[in-house]
Amino acid sequence: MSREFEDKVVVITGGEHGIGKAIAESFLAEGANVAVIDMVAGNHYVGDISKKDVLEAFADEVLSKYGQVDVLVNNAPPMMKGLDECSYEEFEQALAVGVTAPFYLTKLFREHLSQGASIINISSSRDRMSQPQTESYTAAKGGISALTHALAVSLAGKVRVNSISPGWIDTDDTVYEGPDAVQQPAGRVGNPMDIANMVLFLCSEKAGFITGENICIDGGMTRQMIYHGDWGWRFEN
Repeated sequence: MSREFEDKVVVITGGEHGIGKAIAESFLAEGANVAVIDMVAGNHYVGDISKKDVLEAFADEVLSKYGQVDVLVNNAPPMMKGLDECSYEEFEQALAVGVTAPFYLTKLFREHLSQGASIINISSSRDRMSQPQTESYTAAKGGISALTHALAVSLAGKVRVNSISPGWIDTDDTVYEGPDAVQQPAGRVGNPMDIANMVLFLCSEKAGFITGENICIDGGMTRQMIYHGDWGWRFEN
């Protein structure tokens, strides 16, 4: 442990499970003060970040307790629904969780972000590729990827802003073998620590020249060119 983050204030949305939990635990292990908001009940601030008043109340609590923020991780995932079933209201809610909340939390914390602070937005490899019927999630993830470089420019000189686009990350300790594993060039499905490790790196002094960047962590899956009939790949409809 480097203890680089000792006594730093780290705010994480969606920090009760999966990737968010791994990030929270990693910062805690480094001695940071971690403030989590999640809709799931637990020993953290419970609330729906699609609601403006919830974001304001959460930010007030963080600042009243700590006075500043050194790291903001916008991790909470939007719902995934598609063209056939997603309603207007559900699409708006997905964008509120995935894009509006990260923007508004940044705005609420802006004057209290320390010099050299980091913001990490968790996007998805779906910001660059899609399956059918995933429009709400994909639009939100594309939005947060673009928001990342916009914020990096607006906050230049004080805060570095980067995003991470995970591919298939298993959050339930499932062991995948065969095609599920080897379809990734890395030969396995990802796990939450693959993302948490990158978050800590991007927030560290070692990444001091990296801002406005989106880093895809997907075991190489989006780099693998696939043609029906080549190298054993077959399309079945």
